[in-house]
Amino acid sequence: MRARWPRPNWARDGRDPPVAVAPPGPGVLAVRVDDGAVAAAFVSERHLLVDGRAPVSFAPLSRFWRTADGWVRTHANYPHHRARLLAALGTSDDPEAVAAVLAGRPAAEVEETVYAAGGLAVALRTPAAWAAHAQAAAVARRPLVERGRLDSAPARVLAPVDRDLLLPAAGLRVLDLTRVVAGPVATRTLALLGADVLRLDPPGLPELPDQHTDTGFGKRSALLDLPAGRDTFEELLAAADVVVTGYRPGALDRLGLGAEALAERRPGVVVAQLSAWGAYGPWAGRRGFDSLVQAATGIAVSEGSAGRPGVLPAQALDHGTGYLLAAAVLRALTEQADEGGSRFVRLALARTAAWLLEGTAPTRAPGDDRTAAAPGPASASAPGADVSAGGSADDRLAETDSALGRLRYARSPVSFTDGPRDWARPPGPWGTDPARWNADPAR
Repeated sequence: MRARWPRPNWARDGRDPPVAVAPPGPGVLAVRVDDGAVAAAFVSERHLLVDGRAPVSFAPLSRFWRTADGWVRTHANYPHHRARLLAALGTSDDPEAVAAVLAGRPAAEVEETVYAAGGLAVALRTPAAWAAHAQAAAVARRPLVERGRLDSAPARVLAPVDRDLLLPAAGLRVLDLTRVVAGPVATRTLALLGADVLRLDPPGLPELPDQHTDTGFGKRSALLDLPAGRDTFEELLAAADVVVTGYRPGALDRLGLGAEALAERRPGVVVAQLSAWGAYGPWAGRRGFDSLVQAATGIAVSEGSAGRPGVLPAQALDHGTGYLLAAAVLRALTEQADEGGSRFVRLALARTAAWLLEGTAPTRAPGDDRTAAAPGPASASAPGADVSAGGSADDRLAETDSALGRLRYARSPVSFTDGPRDWARPPGPWGTDPARWNADPAR
């Protein structure tokens, strides 16, 4: 296990990971960080083409709106969130009608009214206003990557993997209970490194098709009603090494899927938990997305100009948190193999936002015309935009045939000596794989 995941000093003493690392020493593989590859991967959804068609990243009602006293950001990409938003506002789905309703209400009132109805809307805040918020204080008290030991389960010994490619996660089984972007990016990365990743979704809550395509590389996708299919889930858990969850804190506890409950039934498991606002504080139970966290934490103000909110040029909170989560899982597996104990790791988009904002100042000059008039972060550049930071698109983009059609996609930026260049399989249709592990755990 040490040969798989060498442990840097910051991981041993609990400090946050550094932005840059020193060159590899004896026995440590050389890791290559290509700025252009990272830039392409952070906008992978914009590079995706399905039979030449570019996906639509944001729905018409997912955007910034003027209110009586400021701005509010809504998220309505999913049909059930859209329905709850409109029900809370008491209006039709005509954007002009929505704009008229919101223009007559204070932003904070909209935030609370929509939240109470199960929808998603967040008032725009400055960095200072967010810093004074109780949720910001709760998030700031936690490390960027929170991790710990759950019990005294014995250390596991994983069989060595004889491969031409070095796949650090080969032989590992990962149950993926995540949705949207950040969690699926993490499990997509573990799949690249050789893990058998099985994504489970409830039958009545479809994923957005293009979003699933972009984040589904290397994985299998199955449907499972957890209450009705409990026996199937327990069979999967009994052979799982990692469980990754991306639902609101506490939402899975009633089903016995909290970290402690999972570890009790599967000693030695690593449980990775992802949320928007963090597991503590007054907003711990709220739904959230990258764009909403940008609005609440002051990023949208820092990226705006001329009194209008703006957006980051990528959904950096989603993608950045996803890669951090994958790294945290690998570190927890190393610690489990070295010291034993079931493990948990926990990350939040809001905590990643705090890390991103440390020591920063507003980045938009007066008169900059990149504002919130467009529907969302996907508007920062068009689908298929040039791959930035030098290098060729051939190195960072690839094409493959799949059951979904001919795909163009961004390669993973994860690159190290003798490591994989691409995923072993393209994504398949959502929910069409059987809910069982591959017969060969080493694949």
